[in-house]
Amino acid sequence: MWKEKLGAYLIDVSKYVLTGVVIASLFKDLGESKMLIYGLGLLVACSTLLAGLVLSNKKEEEK
Repeated sequence: MWKEKLGAYLIDVSKYVLTGVVIASLFKDLGESKMLIYGLGLLVACSTLLAGLVLSNKKEEEK
């Protein structure tokens, strides 16, 4: 049960990181570090999404 809850949490964190990167770029001129911030944000978002999906993958047990 805790794996499913942790998986859902990590999926939410992934959404928040991705949203934070996009919104931060709208409000502030990031200059030359724009690609670095986008790359790191996308990497963190994808890795937490993948970890969340793996943890929340619940296989149905056959009766």
